[in-house]
Amino acid sequence: MKKIILHIDFDSFFASVEQEDNPLLRNKPIGVTAANSRTAIIAASKEAKALGVKGGSNAYEGYRICPQLKLVPANFTRYFEISKQFLKICRLYSPYIEVFSIDELFMDVTKTGYLFGSIENLITRLKAQIRKELGDIITVSVGVSHNKLLAKLASGLKKPNGVCVITPENLDQIYKETKLTDICGIGGRIERRLNMLGVYSLISLRKVSFEKLRAEFGPHEATFLRNVAFATDETDIISFGNASDVKSVGRNYCLPKNEYNQRVILQNVFELCEEIGIKLRRLNKKARSVGLSLRGTESAYARKTTHFYMDQGKEMFDICKIFYNQWQWGLYEHDGMVRQISIWAFNLEDANQVPTPLFDVGARSANLIKTIDNINERFGDHTIRNGFLLYSDKLTTVPNGFLADRYERMQLTKLY
Repeated sequence: MKKIILHIDFDSFFASVEQEDNPLLRNKPIGVTAANSRTAIIAASKEAKALGVKGGSNAYEGYRICPQLKLVPANFTRYFEISKQFLKICRLYSPYIEVFSIDELFMDVTKTGYLFGSIENLITRLKAQIRKELGDIITVSVGVSHNKLLAKLASGLKKPNGVCVITPENLDQIYKETKLTDICGIGGRIERRLNMLGVYSLISLRKVSFEKLRAEFGPHEATFLRNVAFATDETDIISFGNASDVKSVGRNYCLPKNEYNQRVILQNVFELCEEIGIKLRRLNKKARSVGLSLRGTESAYARKTTHFYMDQGKEMFDICKIFYNQWQWGLYEHDGMVRQISIWAFNLEDANQVPTPLFDVGARSANLIKTIDNINERFGDHTIRNGFLLYSDKLTTVPNGFLADRYERMQLTKLY
């Protein structure tokens, strides 16, 4: 049986949720900005897009294009809740679902489509249920085809609130009319390199030999492009119900402004370490290795593997502070600017599999951390904080748009 794959993609998701929750924003051009007051517009409403405002632009550009643009800070916790409701709805139509990001998923309806009379009826019922449970403003576009590559391409061709079906019969015509960058995995840089090879459409990509693609892009990317050219994709739906074990836990944070104050920088590092510790404990994991990356006036990166396992923020911060001091960051007043901080813990092991030291001096500390976790679970992360963080801003633990954090994925897994 030929597969029937749907790719279901929210339309202007972040902005639509804001408009659904606030009637005063409906039918108006809005831009959703990073929650930490950075001026980047990470998403635009349908009305703003129609005027030329795009995600990835900054507030200045947005106001220049659309002076009546309204800016709204992102609320990823709310978006994640809507995403979970969406997933529960979709599970009524098929158990074979792969969540691709916070606002899109793949669904294999090969074995369930007939239960609804036809794929058209299934999609009609699905859209109606989304409208009933999530609201009139939040809509989805649906792509239908026999593999994931084409289904994802199709969902973007008739936005917003559209349905597009790609079949072997209409594939060539769609490939002639579709831009190269409409394919997930082909960005502007790859498009320019393909243009240099004489490729300006997906249909013309078929005329380039694999050897020529390999010489330009290497074997991995060449194989991907060859598969795109002939619409080949044999990958299966990877259900979140079968989520693989966590390999690392990390956090990337862009500061609200270019930061020169060394204490503030270290406070942010400490709070990120605390957040990673919280996630490790929730996952019942401990780490042997920690990495730190800073970007700003310069870029610096270091990682260290210890002889012991850790799941507490203070332990990880002590290692990160050694890196920081070794780099002599901020040795001179105007040379220590930091814009972005990345911290990650890896080489993980289940906490109950980690051997207990012969002289365990950390039992008291572990009991204290457990008490703090219980309080933070009830009243919100970072309710109780280390004294070093006094007067520093709280970094809210929120899901990201790509659901790259494995803890978020584990939360979704619980829906199965």
